[in-house]
Amino acid sequence: MEDTAIFAGGCFWCMVKPFDEMPGIDKVVSGYTGGHVANPTYEQVSSHTTGHTEAVKITFDPEKISYKDLVKIYWQQTDPTDAMGQFQDRGDNYRPVIFVKDEEQRKIAEESKKELEASEMFDDPIVTKIEDVQPFYDAEEEHQEFYKKNPLRFQMEEQGGREQFKQTHWND
Repeated sequence: MEDTAIFAGGCFWCMVKPFDEMPGIDKVVSGYTGGHVANPTYEQVSSHTTGHTEAVKITFDPEKISYKDLVKIYWQQTDPTDAMGQFQDRGDNYRPVIFVKDEEQRKIAEESKKELEASEMFDDPIVTKIEDVQPFYDAEEEHQEFYKKNPLRFQMEEQGGREQFKQTHWND
């Protein structure tokens, strides 16, 4: 039995690899969600006129990896204190959001967010939103598995602050 999870955490290029390499993950698709235009293009989303954010849709086997584990991995890829982008990627199309499809996912995401807040790991408030799933539109083919297709460009993107932040805050 497969399940799905949708997370927005800045540039979708950088959000695929951490999930793609985990046992129990069947597929990670880059795409757009949370907006008001059907089938948006990368250019439309980048223009900040569609309301979408870049996101990843993860298809997983809940018997091999739990949604709770996915949420934990998600937190470790993001700066949960930055509502208007992630690292070098600025704007509403890079806002951090956990999109939940049902009450079980909402409960897990909210509990996890409360645990993160209680940890006092960050000086600033946790601003990542938890919202209901909205239509998800797959990004164009050139954006899929970007870290495999364009490893040098991917490495440059990772060095834009994300990797340093992860090492500073999440290295356990």
